Amino acid sequence: MRGPGAGNPFRAAVQRGAEEQDTEPGVKIVVLSPLTESGVPAQIAQIEDQLAKGVGGIVLPPPDPNALAPVVDEATADGAPVAFINTKGSNDGITYIGTDNEMGAALAARHIGDNVTECSDVANLKGIITQSTGKARADGSYAGLDAGGLNIVAAQTGERDRDRGMAVMENIITGDQNLKAVFASTDNMGHGAIEALKNADMLDDVFVVGFDANPDAAASVLADKMSATVAQNP
Repeated sequence: MRGPGAGNPFRAAVQRGAEEQDTEPGVKIVVLSPLTESGVPAQIAQIEDQLAKGVGGIVLPPPDPNALAPVVDEATADGAPVAFINTKGSNDGITYIGTDNEMGAALAARHIGDNVTECSDVANLKGIITQSTGKARADGSYAGLDAGGLNIVAAQTGERDRDRGMAVMENIITGDQNLKAVFASTDNMGHGAIEALKNADMLDDVFVVGFDANPDAAASVLADKMSATVAQNP
């Protein structure tokens, strides 16, 4: 399972890593993905279909761990090993491979604090909080921004989506023209925030930090649009 949001560059990198193993004897990689970040029913249906076809194992980032829990239990009961990637599920005994998202977000918030004046107005674009990844990045960013003495004037979800991130950012800057920094818990939302700030002629005055270090985010940093992004390893 490639994971929700088929247009996400991070998901594409995960897919490339999986497909590198497709040359191993006896290994056949099947890549599936719901169309949207919130496509939970579609992901459940795809997993059930693969189980019916006798799939040998499943790797997935669960967009809603509790909703995915029954089908994950079904998979393990059928003898198909499951691993979670990037987002922890709620099932016990399942391998998880991922970044320390809370620490990464805290480092991003600390970097913001090092580059803007204390008590500056900042916005926090959150991901999907029902996901462990989204919650961890939100928790880490809150802690880091508070520790830096910054004033969080808005904390809204951009649902990990570029267009949604842009729309949310437009609403935020309508109410606060003194904004000095933005933490976006995914690069996609960060790009949306940058577009909104650029359209409002505010980008030069706002420090924008993303998360994932996708190739387009790295290019944006080099172009002096995005101020920084947090890299994940692996």
